[in-house]
Amino acid sequence: MPSSLASPTPNLPFPIFRISSALERYMLYDVDVITWLRKSRRILGVLIGTLPQIPQQNVFLGLPLELQPEEARLLVDEGSAYIVDDLEIHRNGLCLINPAQRDAFRQKLIKEGKEAARAAERKKQERTENALKKLHQKEGAIAEGTTSASTLPGSEIRAEEDESLFIPSPAQEPKLSSRPSVSSVHGSDVGAWSITTTRSYPPLPPPPNNPKTAPPEVNPSSYAIFKHLHNLLYFISPGLRFGCQFLIYPGDPLRFHSHFLAISADWNEEINLVDLVGGGRLGTGVKKGWLIGGVEKNLKSIEYGGDGDLNMSSSKMEVIGSERLRDKDSQADPRVRTFCIEWGGM
Repeated sequence: MPSSLASPTPNLPFPIFRISSALERYMLYDVDVITWLRKSRRILGVLIGTLPQIPQQNVFLGLPLELQPEEARLLVDEGSAYIVDDLEIHRNGLCLINPAQRDAFRQKLIKEGKEAARAAERKKQERTENALKKLHQKEGAIAEGTTSASTLPGSEIRAEEDESLFIPSPAQEPKLSSRPSVSSVHGSDVGAWSITTTRSYPPLPPPPNNPKTAPPEVNPSSYAIFKHLHNLLYFISPGLRFGCQFLIYPGDPLRFHSHFLAISADWNEEINLVDLVGGGRLGTGVKKGWLIGGVEKNLKSIEYGGDGDLNMSSSKMEVIGSERLRDKDSQADPRVRTFCIEWGGM
């Protein structure tokens, strides 16, 4: 059954903005593209946007989304995205906008800001009116209870005292400040909110796809294990906080804890035994497996199963098998072998 919350597929391929060729940083600014990637392609990235007034807070981060180089390279290799130079696109695009287009875009932002301000004012007035209604209902219930108590024998004097003590005279009743009704907000002059767009097109034209642009540079062993685990339907996020390259999740990180701490290595690379022991103890200490993998040397194969593959259920292996057999018709990926190490204390 298809989900009703499925995000629409964006126009493919979409641009990935490289803001620094030296540091290999790749950004996405379109929330529709980011949502689609997370739901449909299991691409997470990291939100790095913060508030200008509170730049040091890191709890509620937003756009833009920074992609790992491996994520950007995977999307480019699949044909879902292409790389554009952020500085060059903006520098050339701003020269193509005439003053009339600038004014039209500015007026559009002002109009959207006024609509947002009016909507917020309507919600504020609705909350105020609902609170006043509840207050009047509560006062009515108290008044009914006082009237019923005053009908009892010998309660006339107490009722008069209560009325004189707690019910103000008409001259003493506080007057509520007159507030505009919800309907009057539509025509009132509400100050426009400042709207900051997350992407530059419009008003700039969509960035063109230049085939001569170099793809993201990645470490071969890191990209191989990233692509291997991604094809196994895992969600992958950066693993810096756990001292590894990737955190491997069986589902969306908003619903699942990670199962593996993954690092990559070359096939003939010497690994210090202390690193193996430390990685195994680290993974066991945080209730995860320490996973190490790399491309098997001088062997090209895409058959699933066998030694070194992750332990998975038979139903999931069927899905993986069909997916990887489809890759056999297109291109043969190098075989990646993975090993999971856990610390067994005595």
